[in-house]
Amino acid sequence: MCGILGVVSRGPVNQMLYDGLLLLQHRGQDAAGIATAMGKTFNMHKGNGLVRDVFRTRNMRSLPGHTGIAHVRYPTAGSANNSEEAQPFYVNAPFGITLAHNGNLTNSEQLKDEMFRRDRRHINTESDSEVLLNVLANELQSAAPGVTLDPESIFDAVANVHRRVRGAYACVAEIAGYGILAFRDPFGIRPLCYGVAETDHGTEYLVSSESVALEGLGFRMVRDVAPGEAIFIDLDGNFFSRQCADAPTLNPCIFEYVYFARPDSLIDGASVYSARLRMGEYLAEQLAREVWRGDIDVVMPIPDTSRPAAMQLAMKLGLNYREGFLKNRYVGRTFIMPGQSVRRKSVRQKLNAMSVEFKGKNVLLVDDSIVRGTTSREIVQMARDSGANKVFFASAAPPVRYPNVYGIDMPTRGELIAYNRTDEEIRLAIGADALIYQTIDAVKQSVRDVNPALGNFEASCFDGIYVTGDITPEYLDRIERMRLEDSATQFDEDRPKNQMNLQFQVEAD
Repeated sequence: MCGILGVVSRGPVNQMLYDGLLLLQHRGQDAAGIATAMGKTFNMHKGNGLVRDVFRTRNMRSLPGHTGIAHVRYPTAGSANNSEEAQPFYVNAPFGITLAHNGNLTNSEQLKDEMFRRDRRHINTESDSEVLLNVLANELQSAAPGVTLDPESIFDAVANVHRRVRGAYACVAEIAGYGILAFRDPFGIRPLCYGVAETDHGTEYLVSSESVALEGLGFRMVRDVAPGEAIFIDLDGNFFSRQCADAPTLNPCIFEYVYFARPDSLIDGASVYSARLRMGEYLAEQLAREVWRGDIDVVMPIPDTSRPAAMQLAMKLGLNYREGFLKNRYVGRTFIMPGQSVRRKSVRQKLNAMSVEFKGKNVLLVDDSIVRGTTSREIVQMARDSGANKVFFASAAPPVRYPNVYGIDMPTRGELIAYNRTDEEIRLAIGADALIYQTIDAVKQSVRDVNPALGNFEASCFDGIYVTGDITPEYLDRIERMRLEDSATQFDEDRPKNQMNLQFQVEAD
């Protein structure tokens, strides 16, 4: 999962993009990057680490221009240790293009081979985002009528990208001398929206992974980018759009609503916060059918994403609600930290249990989901160490039993605590006195209740159904082997020092 931004402004965009990345920091803590355009020059700075660590005043001064794109990375394909894979990526031909990508391509190995054998293009990293950039560049070269581009040629190129590329992708790109291009995969798996701001000098446009960045930067959200759609804003602020896929369908990732997105975001017309409240209500209804409900003294959330569900559950059942865990705001999200050992070490650094809320009580802990079980096991033990009499555990999401291949960092089956385990075996593994899961139908209905127009979802990690139709057991085996090889590589803890400041001179017509 990553966060992307693209902006066409009437003034300097470096500070705007930096502030936007801070608003999207929850979508990726591994690396950050900004690329702006000034005349014939792309200016780029990127590196491993949090936004605040990657950029200094001198870096911001080296990013002039009124247009640009930005990215925060959470590694899915490629290596978390390689600063060369921080985005945006750049290619000099044709025209000069920078690109930032959120998602994961499922046919990247095939595309790499095609790039070399058919298109004579070299891929320099293991990142599927660089593959996507080169596919786009090749299709732009084929679609361009000469040495200039027009919106229809750009949209024709995107249409050919959709025909060649499989998987989940939401992208922003800048074409030197032309403007900002954004497009979304034909299944609408990864989120993408845009907004406008009216200024004395004209209309400004901002494209973002989540609406929270639009609101935080003073833009009015217009709408989500449709599945398969491409939008293009030229340097004069003219807006163009076209449906570029043959048979697009909307299948937003259900895990965005469960965990990844900020609660104050709207994704495909559904409030994330409202959806999480509904998850709490459905979980309460299921809990009410369990014989051990009367044993609960207090309901507590695992901060922060489970808080709306926990509050609503407690209110619906008439149970006491307490905040039993204090969160250290300076430790990142443990789910998206690369490496199991890093996640395990960070749990107790991130959360501290307040004994006064636990001592002698039967506690129901509510979390948004249980993925690897690392955090859940540590938290249950923390509650017991703080004096809890009994520790019950509820998940606002169903068991995560299957790998996700569309941009969520859980591709290996061995990492999933629910894989080939019964609910009772999971309960024993995390050490809880009782365990209850939300049903898959309930979590989907929670989002539909907020926006009834949403019919289908990408929920493969829960139901094992891969909407792109190209995922085989052999594909999952290959990904698992790659992940095991990556895990053998030592994690570089000094990542913020790995940065690069680049300038590219490109010809712009």
